[in-house]
Amino acid sequence: MNLAFNKNEDANKLLSSELTTRLIKVKKGGGDKRIESQHKKGKLTARERIDFLVDKKSNFLEIAAFAGDEMYSEVGGCPSGGVVTGIGYVSGRQCVIVANDATVKAGAWFPITAKKNLRAQEVSIENKLPIIYLVDSAGVFLPMQDEIFPDKEHFGRQFRNNAVMSSMGIVQVAAIMGSCVAGGAYLPIMSDEALIVDKTGSIFLAGSYLVKSAIGEMIDNETLGGATTQCEISGVTDNKFPNDEAALDYIKDIFSKIGEANSAGFNRAKPKTPALKEEEIYGLFPSDRTKPYEMKDIINRLIDDSDFTEYKAAYGKTIICGTARVDGWAVGIIANQRNVVKTKNGAMQMGGVIYSDSADKAARFIMNCNQRKIPLVFLQDVSGFMVGSHAEHGGIIKDGAKMVNAMANSVVPKFTFILGNSYGAGNYAMCGKAYDPRLIYAWPTAQMAVMSGAAAANTLLQIKIASAKSKGEELTEKAKNNELKNITDRYNRQLSPYYAAARLWVDGVIDPLETRKVISMGIEAANHAPIEKPFNVGVIQT
Repeated sequence: MNLAFNKNEDANKLLSSELTTRLIKVKKGGGDKRIESQHKKGKLTARERIDFLVDKKSNFLEIAAFAGDEMYSEVGGCPSGGVVTGIGYVSGRQCVIVANDATVKAGAWFPITAKKNLRAQEVSIENKLPIIYLVDSAGVFLPMQDEIFPDKEHFGRQFRNNAVMSSMGIVQVAAIMGSCVAGGAYLPIMSDEALIVDKTGSIFLAGSYLVKSAIGEMIDNETLGGATTQCEISGVTDNKFPNDEAALDYIKDIFSKIGEANSAGFNRAKPKTPALKEEEIYGLFPSDRTKPYEMKDIINRLIDDSDFTEYKAAYGKTIICGTARVDGWAVGIIANQRNVVKTKNGAMQMGGVIYSDSADKAARFIMNCNQRKIPLVFLQDVSGFMVGSHAEHGGIIKDGAKMVNAMANSVVPKFTFILGNSYGAGNYAMCGKAYDPRLIYAWPTAQMAVMSGAAAANTLLQIKIASAKSKGEELTEKAKNNELKNITDRYNRQLSPYYAAARLWVDGVIDPLETRKVISMGIEAANHAPIEKPFNVGVIQT
């Protein structure tokens, strides 16, 4: 291997190591002391509950592990949003799992917690997957109640979703394994079956302190809403269990008896590993995002037997389209080409930029995949659409709109991975978060923004200089340099994939070698949801 390969490999492995370190920290939740406190109460932590529940040696795909990362520092932070969510297997059935982490502010709901729970329900709804709620929460984090309580996408939306999911026939099972207070009490009781753990689980609209304050009644929480009360007197919960493990075993039994799901009928052959070494991605993907590289080298290390059937290979070369298999599943791949390419008439096109011919090709390919019922995989490393008089006269807006129209109206499931750049309208055209990918993950090398940090910083600096001039002032060179550095530093923090993951703009940050797993589990989940409407684009300018 050459020197560039080795440098890339070192840099990318270092980023993967940083990812591992960050994940270890996140998975500690509220820290060792609070984990120990859970254990002293006879309770498992959220992650221990999931580990006990899911099938041994099966994959668990965590969603939004970095939610809340470096947010809410003024109140001590909210690691992983105070809740663990993901797709796993219980008694052989793929399902969504939501587990409150009581080591983080007693499982209280922050704004990002609500957003994360709603994302988990969205995954369940889109894929018609059963969902399990492991409830252990003190309810709304009151200092931030105005950001979590009344709006459409706030706390109450999950209960609306409970009702809608039930009407759709989506199985919902809840286990009350700790506190379950106030409005939060509706989530388990609006599920199909609600379990409760004796002595540690409790559920009520108002706890003993509030009851005393509101109506003057003196009562303890266990008598008010413990397992015995809610199972034997009120009938609010269905069964009580002596400990976490017994309740989780009961959920396994429920799932062992659920009937087979309908199938969307996506094609799957016998899985094969890539013929080329996956690990070589580390050396092939450039650590310098300005450097060109061959995207097909990356694709061939992600697909079964490295067997890629390219579509319109000689046309629209800054986007690569083609079909392949990932873990046996048939997929249509749409990827940005970062190499400088030469067109038929000899013109050179910049890599990572979407030109009219590329957009036209991608739109046609998306239509083909919808007609053939093939899920779509988008590999983003895009600087945006081409600008300038030649592009505008050639109708770049019209051709870009074709691609966006076809992608937005696609009825087959879409899966998006941000490998490198994801700038401006390029993010949209390549199925960014706003366009409903079933799953969207970033590599540690990803960056998302309207434009690159350098471009944004220079643009903002020019605006500042012009503003100063309009007031008869002039910035010194030192002031310009300081301002440029401040803007660049702030912008670069916002470009980080962890910044995006903290806000759920992506479902997580993954090692490149996890990409195949995400695609496979994602399509398996999507295969539970038959396509119910025909593919039809809107008005397209030709």
